[in-house]
Amino acid sequence: METPSAPLPAASAAKSMEYWEAKSQEASDFPDDASEVWVAHRQGSAIASVAGEPGLTLVELEKIALANNPTLVQAVMRVQAARGKCAQAGLYPNPVVGYVGDEMGAGGTLGQQGAFVGQEIVTAGKLRLRGAVAGHEVVQAEHAQQAQCARVLNDVRSAWYEVLVAQRIVALSQELVHIGEQAVAAAGDLAAAREVSRVDLLQARIEADSTELRLSDARNQYQASWRRLAALLGVPDMKPAGLAGSLEGVGPELTWEQSLQRLLAESPELAEARAGVERARCAVAQQCAERVPNIDVRTGVRYHHEVEDTVATVEVGLPLPIFNRNQGNIYRARSQQGAAEQEVRRVELALRQRLAAAFQRYTTAREDVRRYAAQILPNAKTSLELVQAGYRKGEYDYLTLLLAQRTFFQVNLAYLEGLKQTHSGTVAIEGLLLSGGLERSSE
Repeated sequence: METPSAPLPAASAAKSMEYWEAKSQEASDFPDDASEVWVAHRQGSAIASVAGEPGLTLVELEKIALANNPTLVQAVMRVQAARGKCAQAGLYPNPVVGYVGDEMGAGGTLGQQGAFVGQEIVTAGKLRLRGAVAGHEVVQAEHAQQAQCARVLNDVRSAWYEVLVAQRIVALSQELVHIGEQAVAAAGDLAAAREVSRVDLLQARIEADSTELRLSDARNQYQASWRRLAALLGVPDMKPAGLAGSLEGVGPELTWEQSLQRLLAESPELAEARAGVERARCAVAQQCAERVPNIDVRTGVRYHHEVEDTVATVEVGLPLPIFNRNQGNIYRARSQQGAAEQEVRRVELALRQRLAAAFQRYTTAREDVRRYAAQILPNAKTSLELVQAGYRKGEYDYLTLLLAQRTFFQVNLAYLEGLKQTHSGTVAIEGLLLSGGLERSSE
């Protein structure tokens, strides 16, 4: 049994028509060859030439990513494809012309010979409704493009901070190597003066060698961080270069209420889901309109050879909606509308869930950074300086010095990790929780 139809609300219908008119105009301007977009994209890749220069800024890296990341080209192509579909959806059916012959051989004549022209007349505003559906698909594709652009930029920003941290860890490891060398020299002087045993000297050398290993590990970590950043930029062969930037500026503190309000108001994921609801509503109206049959009109002119006269013909026909009233497609469209409405709710709840986790990591890391910067780091540095001076005077044994060195290193590492987590959390929250700059996006 056919499901009773429900007309599209007037406001939604009007909104759909506005979308259709706007998007059909945009679609008429799309390039004849989509490769033009690719050519423009590749021209932008010339920005990557700055990669060989030291002191790259975040803005420069973002420009390189926008010019070279392949997922952005894919997103542009999907928008162009949707615009092409939108343009096609509003085109009227082509007329039909042809030859007709009838009663040939009757009375030994050629019968009736002529030509005809036919046209399918589309009724019930089907073309406008099809265009409205396709127009909302364009809107969805545009929101998906915005989301992908944000994903790429967010990942570049996070990777930029990761490389900055890796640079600092290399510098910290080099400082520890220098401290270790000083400890070996001090242990050698004390051993020569017979103020410490040879064991202290051996322990100092072991620790110095260990710090060399940590420096090697830090350099490898820096290389890996840079390679990940280069892959995101779309320039995997880019050589490591110094980055111009500071880790210490963590910016104003974010609040939960403002972050949630902004997320729900500006998220392109949520906007895409809402456009999906409008598309589904238009699809229901379109399928309801499809029940009204189109009219086929045909007219022609023939020359009747038997009576030697010209005659005209007119034919009008339409299918009778007795068996097929499009009831299956209407039922499917309404089901898809219900699913689309629930998708908006699902996306909103998922965003709240992701924000809760991101905000917890951000607030924890920010508080850690504040305490490390205010108390723990200065105390660790002062402690190391006092123990170093005391060890040279023979006031402390080497184990005390070793403990102070390792504490200094661990505290600095924890501080840098807190900075990285703070910046990553800020990027995630301000970047509307979008990430995955190289992940394959849905079609």
